[in-house]
Amino acid sequence: MVVGLIIACEVAFWVLLAAGLAFRYGLRMPRTGLALLLCEPLLEVVLFVVTAIDLKHGAQPDWRHGLAAVYIGFTVGLGHSTVKWADARVAHRFAGGPPPVKPPRYGTARAVHEWKVAGRWILASVVALALLQAAVWYVGSAGETGSLRQWQLRMLWVIGINVIIAGSYTLFPKREG
Repeated sequence: MVVGLIIACEVAFWVLLAAGLAFRYGLRMPRTGLALLLCEPLLEVVLFVVTAIDLKHGAQPDWRHGLAAVYIGFTVGLGHSTVKWADARVAHRFAGGPPPVKPPRYGTARAVHEWKVAGRWILASVVALALLQAAVWYVGSAGETGSLRQWQLRMLWVIGINVIIAGSYTLFPKREG
């Protein structure tokens, strides 16, 4: 049930995004489009509540519950930037907006950009870590929490990889030419 809900939330995210942008630019109803875009966080609330209810009713925590926490974390950390990315492209393509800003390619500006990207991924991972830890505490000693702990280790890897990538752009900046 949890995996199906995660898939439904992901599909609904993209459907709400497409509908919000269609109303905003195609149908020239920006308030309706904004309302649809603002509904996206409700998907994570539903997923969170259903996952908590599943655990409350005695489900053993497993990879599915961990995946739900990770999905919520990644939506919190990366969802807004995904919406902004899509909005800039749709505005340019269909509403005469300015071309989307490309990330800098060289030097300090590129390093700063990479740290901003890393920050979003780190935020996503930290939210997932917090939700996973909350699930461990929620289940308590009565349940097997090994799969949740494995997800926590994966999130620490995500943080480490992003710090390494951003750090490499700081220590070894790409030079023009």
